Amino acid sequence: MATPKRKTSHARTSQRKAQWLNALKAPVTLSCPHCGEIVKAHHACPSCGYYKGRQVVKVKDEEAAAS
Repeated sequence: MATPKRKTSHARTSQRKAQWLNALKAPVTLSCPHCGEIVKAHHACPSCGYYKGRQVVKVKDEEAAAS
Protein backbone atom coordinates (compact mmCIF):
# COMPACT_ATOMS: atom_id res chain seq x y z
CA MET A 1 0.00 0.00 0.00
CA ALA A 2 1.32 3.45 -0.90
CA THR A 3 2.30 5.73 1.95
CA PRO A 4 3.21 9.41 1.80
CA LYS A 5 6.93 10.21 1.78
CA ARG A 6 6.51 13.58 3.46
CA LYS A 7 4.13 15.08 5.97
CA THR A 8 1.37 17.19 4.40
CA SER A 9 1.92 20.78 5.53
CA HIS A 10 -0.74 22.82 7.33
CA ALA A 11 -0.87 25.26 4.41
CA ARG A 12 -1.52 22.50 1.87
CA THR A 13 -4.18 20.95 4.10
CA SER A 14 -5.87 24.33 4.58
CA GLN A 15 -5.86 25.03 0.84
CA ARG A 16 -7.50 21.69 0.13
CA LYS A 17 -10.16 22.23 2.80
CA ALA A 18 -10.81 25.80 1.63
CA GLN A 19 -11.67 24.59 -1.89
CA TRP A 20 -14.11 22.06 -0.49
CA LEU A 21 -15.71 24.54 1.92
CA ASN A 22 -16.15 27.14 -0.84
CA ALA A 23 -18.16 24.59 -2.80
CA LEU A 24 -20.75 24.36 0.00
CA LYS A 25 -23.54 26.83 -0.60
CA ALA A 26 -27.03 27.26 0.76
CA PRO A 27 -29.82 26.05 -1.54
CA VAL A 28 -31.24 28.72 -3.84
CA THR A 29 -34.66 29.90 -2.68
CA LEU A 30 -37.17 32.05 -4.53
CA SER A 31 -40.59 33.41 -3.76
CA CYS A 32 -43.50 31.72 -5.51
CA PRO A 33 -45.03 34.14 -8.05
CA HIS A 34 -48.48 32.62 -7.46
CA CYS A 35 -48.77 32.66 -3.65
CA GLY A 36 -45.58 34.34 -2.38
CA GLU A 37 -44.25 31.39 -0.34
CA ILE A 38 -40.53 30.65 -0.25
CA VAL A 39 -39.72 27.78 -2.64
CA LYS A 40 -36.54 25.96 -3.68
CA ALA A 41 -35.48 26.71 -7.25
CA HIS A 42 -36.79 24.25 -9.88
CA HIS A 43 -39.32 22.74 -7.44
CA ALA A 44 -43.09 22.96 -7.31
CA CYS A 45 -44.48 25.18 -4.56
CA PRO A 46 -45.48 23.02 -1.57
CA SER A 47 -48.30 25.37 -0.53
CA CYS A 48 -50.09 25.96 -3.86
CA GLY A 49 -48.62 23.29 -6.18
CA TYR A 50 -47.71 25.68 -9.00
CA TYR A 51 -44.57 25.43 -11.13
CA LYS A 52 -43.75 27.65 -14.13
CA GLY A 53 -47.17 29.28 -14.04
CA ARG A 54 -49.30 26.14 -14.03
CA GLN A 55 -50.54 23.79 -11.34
CA VAL A 56 -48.60 20.52 -11.41
CA VAL A 57 -49.39 19.14 -7.94
CA LYS A 58 -52.76 19.00 -6.27
CA VAL A 59 -52.50 20.31 -2.71
CA LYS A 60 -55.05 19.43 -0.06
CA ASP A 61 -56.75 22.30 1.75
CA GLU A 62 -55.49 22.88 5.26
CA GLU A 63 -59.04 23.04 6.59
CA ALA A 64 -60.01 19.72 4.98
CA ALA A 65 -56.81 18.05 6.24
CA ALA A 66 -57.40 19.26 9.81
CA SER A 67 -60.92 17.82 10.07
